[in-house]
Amino acid sequence: MLGRAAHGFGMVALWDWLARNAGARPSARPPHARPQAQSIIFLYMDGGPSQVDTFDPKPRLAREHGQPFGLKMEATQFNNHGRTLASPWTFTRHGQSGLPVSSLFPRLATCADELCVIRSMTSSFSEHTNANYFLHTGLGQSGRPSMGAWVTYGLGSANQSLPGFIVLNGGLVPPGGLDNFSNGFLPATFQGSVFKGGAQPLANLHPQESRPALQENKLRLLRRLDRAQSEGQGAPDEIESAIANQELAFRMQSAVPELLELRGESDATRSLYGLNSPFANTASFGRNCLLARRLVERGVRFVEITCPSGNGDRWDQHSALKDGHTKNALSVDQGMAALIMDLKNRGLLESTLLVWAGEFGRTPFAQGGDGRDHNPFGFSIWMAGGGVKGGHIHGATDEYGYKAVEGRTHIHDLHATMLHLLGIDHKRLTLRISSRDMRLTDVHGEVLHEILA
Repeated sequence: MLGRAAHGFGMVALWDWLARNAGARPSARPPHARPQAQSIIFLYMDGGPSQVDTFDPKPRLAREHGQPFGLKMEATQFNNHGRTLASPWTFTRHGQSGLPVSSLFPRLATCADELCVIRSMTSSFSEHTNANYFLHTGLGQSGRPSMGAWVTYGLGSANQSLPGFIVLNGGLVPPGGLDNFSNGFLPATFQGSVFKGGAQPLANLHPQESRPALQENKLRLLRRLDRAQSEGQGAPDEIESAIANQELAFRMQSAVPELLELRGESDATRSLYGLNSPFANTASFGRNCLLARRLVERGVRFVEITCPSGNGDRWDQHSALKDGHTKNALSVDQGMAALIMDLKNRGLLESTLLVWAGEFGRTPFAQGGDGRDHNPFGFSIWMAGGGVKGGHIHGATDEYGYKAVEGRTHIHDLHATMLHLLGIDHKRLTLRISSRDMRLTDVHGEVLHEILA
């Protein structure tokens, strides 16, 4: 009797704590240092954009277009190695910084002074699924927690009515599936919540009962059942997470419709994000960018935006490079630029870190006649806001844009830097599993102090 009562009183206390701290866990803790960013928005470019066609101009490609490639070629995904392939797009310097941006991104180019371009990023994998797991979780296999899960595990949620880690799915789930957004071995409350497009982003968002009291009665019954189950099992994570998730889902029934209600946004803001664009993918990606701004305003820690569908094979142009990259850039250019400008105008850019990245880059030589294969040896990503230098370029690739030769940077370094900007020491954010302290950066990773403002 005393044992059952002790568990019962403990669950009452836990229940009250969860009700007041939804989305947080007892393991949540204050940051290790003063943070420069409060939230991260990850603009995931599925498939791998070409660095030499976006942010890393290489005049030598134009001079040697159609000639045999001038460097030793590494093995690629398909080993269909063609000749040197010049970029179909031009590069122009923009802003006071003179940062070069491809003509693929005319709107983003107006934000050049906010961008911190890393031209020397490298990955350990050249196949989509493994590279996606590596980018998202720090390991090239499934089963590890995603970076969004680590962030919310380390800091908890600042909003009682929304998850701390949200994925705005534009229509394309990355190769590797939902494991890219997994909680892995962390408690289940830290898994990414995937919001689909449209008016019904989540299943069962609206209560089905005719009266609120009926739903409350069902929730009370679930609490009693969960509590009774946990009394004899020491409150395992599966049950505690189910309790927390049920309570959070209940609060989301009012919070999410309010989040999605965009009629309160001005016509100028809706136009800025391209919500009325004749190109449907521009409108859908712009809407997700606007939702991302609304989410970080509401205290959500980590938001990932995936690419819209319908542009062919994502950014993965093994052929028809010009057509595929043009459509993908048209989909995301306006929304990304609007997000930067809107965050800045609202005073949120300094506290919000934007990260734009694919899982790898593309080869500077052709696959077939008009495509590029996968290239993990040196590619470009960019960051903005949240404590990084604007109008800044870090690292360099060789004259062909093939391999990183200066300031070589790894995905583990990216993760370490993202956590650092949130005030987290990546070496101290750990969970002991199977007699080993696990972390996002494994036993690697160095903070890129050179890019910090």
